Amino acid sequence: MKRLTLIAVVALAAVAAHAADEPKRAATPPAVVEAVQMPAWVERDGSQVPLAPGMTLQSNDDLRTGANARLLVKLAEGSAVKLGENAQLKLAIVQVRKDNVFASTMNVLAGAFRYTTDVLAKARRREVSISVATVTAGIRGTDLWGKAAADRDIVCLIEGKIEVTRSGDPAITMDQPLSFYIAPRGRPALPVQPVNADQLKQWAEETEIAAGRGAARRGGRWKVVLASGESENDVLRVYQDVRAAGYAAELDPRRVQGRRAYDVRIAQLPSKAEADALAASLSGRFGVTAPRVTQ
Repeated sequence: MKRLTLIAVVALAAVAAHAADEPKRAATPPAVVEAVQMPAWVERDGSQVPLAPGMTLQSNDDLRTGANARLLVKLAEGSAVKLGENAQLKLAIVQVRKDNVFASTMNVLAGAFRYTTDVLAKARRREVSISVATVTAGIRGTDLWGKAAADRDIVCLIEGKIEVTRSGDPAITMDQPLSFYIAPRGRPALPVQPVNADQLKQWAEETEIAAGRGAARRGGRWKVVLASGESENDVLRVYQDVRAAGYAAELDPRRVQGRRAYDVRIAQLPSKAEADALAASLSGRFGVTAPRVTQ
């Protein structure tokens, strides 16, 4: 296949960025990427684009994370959605309706997931339903963890109240905080049980972005420059390979002593420590030989 020219790549990147922001240009978009520990992608209209902080999301977006990845999405009604590694989340519906009710239907197809509503958002009007593979939870709670695993689906109520349903099983109301429900594949669901502190800590860590793992966040001022050059051949391959791997690389044109040059970079790292961690993780991969950290 013929390689893209640099002009074409820059144009496509601009279109992708514009498309990510265009669907919901209201004052408060229904969902925004707050932080991402790459690799992670969004699949939309047949295209796959790396996720980056500040990217707006819309109904029918399919979110995916890779190995050792994490994702944090903020919803318009004040809730946070977190994904662990090797996860897939379908945002079937995510919108603020004309009656000012936030409505969302989310399908967790693989991996670990957490939905948390902050204190100020508890009184806001919302209609949220979350399916964890075969199990559906109608949300009246404020903190829920779940996981779609190969052999079972798990729903853990940390705070609030939910109604859990699975085809062929009676509906169950969970109104006791710190309790969990397990539905083995092909077998009846187990009785709801209390979750101990150690198990809850282990589950929570599966969806948390830990410090020092190279995560990008909205408003971060640090950058990792992966490659630099004066011609498209110097930077294009790195740019394409890094993005294909799920890292939100950008092409940054600049002038050096009156001559045009190009950087391939990943921006929005919140600290030098996070930028250093990302640089170290990419060094020696995807054609990245000597990454450098800048502000």
